[in-house]
Amino acid sequence: MLDANVKNQLKTYLQNLKHPVELVVSADDSKKSAELTSLAQDIVDSSALVSSIAVQGQRTPSMTVINPQQNTSITFAGLPMGHEFTSLVLALLHSGGHPIKLEADVIEQIRNLPGEFHFETYVSLSCQTCPEVIQALNMMAAINPNITNVMIDGALFQSEVEQRNILSVPSVYLNGEAFSVGAISVAEILNKLDKNAAGRKAEQLNKKSAFDVLVIGGGPAGASAAIYAARKGLATGIVADKFGGQVAETVGIENFISVAKTEGPKLVANLENHVKDYDVDVMENQKAIKLAANGLFDVELENGATLQSKTVLLATGARWREMNVPGEKEYRGKGVAYCPHCDGPLFKGKRVAVIGGGNSGIEAAIDLANIVEHVTVLEFDSKLRADEVLQRKAKSMGNITIITQAQTTQVNGDGTRVNSLTYTDRKTGESHNVVLAGIFVQIGLLPNTEWLKGVVDLTPRGEIIVDARGQTSIPGVFAAGDVTNTPYKQIIIAMGSGATASLGAFDYLIRHSEATEEQAA
Repeated sequence: MLDANVKNQLKTYLQNLKHPVELVVSADDSKKSAELTSLAQDIVDSSALVSSIAVQGQRTPSMTVINPQQNTSITFAGLPMGHEFTSLVLALLHSGGHPIKLEADVIEQIRNLPGEFHFETYVSLSCQTCPEVIQALNMMAAINPNITNVMIDGALFQSEVEQRNILSVPSVYLNGEAFSVGAISVAEILNKLDKNAAGRKAEQLNKKSAFDVLVIGGGPAGASAAIYAARKGLATGIVADKFGGQVAETVGIENFISVAKTEGPKLVANLENHVKDYDVDVMENQKAIKLAANGLFDVELENGATLQSKTVLLATGARWREMNVPGEKEYRGKGVAYCPHCDGPLFKGKRVAVIGGGNSGIEAAIDLANIVEHVTVLEFDSKLRADEVLQRKAKSMGNITIITQAQTTQVNGDGTRVNSLTYTDRKTGESHNVVLAGIFVQIGLLPNTEWLKGVVDLTPRGEIIVDARGQTSIPGVFAAGDVTNTPYKQIIIAMGSGATASLGAFDYLIRHSEATEEQAA
């Protein structure tokens, strides 16, 4: 199943096992079962501490990783390859006693959760976000024997996907009930399971001393800013919903200078590790909701905590723009999607639409055309805005229809899932209906600045206006990355602007140190 190079790597990883691990494999005579059985044998051959037995399980093919000492179990229903191979390797290591990279208090919180929690997580193997969720739940399952997690390949277990009406991944079920859709971290899971967790965290955050530089956002701009500030010896904090932002959902990155090719999750992991190499107080799974100046800057968080800092650097990034038409919100995750790589496999053999004729829209159409029956591209303008090479590729494919001057007006469904959309021909004014199962929205980005309206100057598009040093309309408040009016939204540009804004904050602190100290006194 595995090639020689991967086998050697696996052998090296499994040298970190501290005690035995058991694999329980459920297989039949299908091709996928044969591949899973071969994979299990490759794992057994890679370590004397791994053994395997065959059973007939609830789902076939599947493989359960068991820690016989702690009686913990982690299951993979399907073939955990692609992005999920890392999840499998980590499950083996954690079940075999290799240390889990979580804070000691978080591990203790997981271990002491009362009750039983049986998670089922539906994924697609091309999904960039899914491994993050799988690994979070698997770590919890490796710590607490009353927690289990089953990764389920939605493309392989189509009957379950249809029965549960799953049209977006990762979709997590807890004890048979819907729990979450999309990215979710260990801290967010614990906040949902442990109702007092957010309050305890807020108390801890309120006790922190004032920072020199407080970065809001954990994408490329925020990470770069935090590193530059820490290297200057400044007391640096970073508040982030999660590391990575949009980059975590990016499949291939081929324009990051000096790196010929990488993937979003890999780059995000490198960013996070680089930040943590420095003396940066990283506060993940926290969302800023208010910024005010009271001598020092006060940043209020969603959980009720307030942090203080001499300077603030805003790097909250942007998110996918929505259509804002009737039915979009009602059918989000039920046919309306924003990540073709994540959710595309769930629409295999069906008809879908892509909204938007820019590079992201046409790239999505090309990718989807290899999976689905037919793709209809709807572009508001009179012509496509994508690069010519992408347009030629899309037009050469026999199952892509491109409609320009099309204004989507409504998403239609049967109450449980999308079944069509309505658009208006902007040239004739006529209304048309397109029968389909999925709609992928690719119409650009919206800056995450709603909480900053009336606080700093924004462009009509909602972008933060900055000067050459990254300073906003408020002295001492800086901004960087896609959230600003920087004209080109690129990873490398975001990193550069993060460095610029951080150096701008450093310069501000030098020039205003005496005044800042007087205000704080």
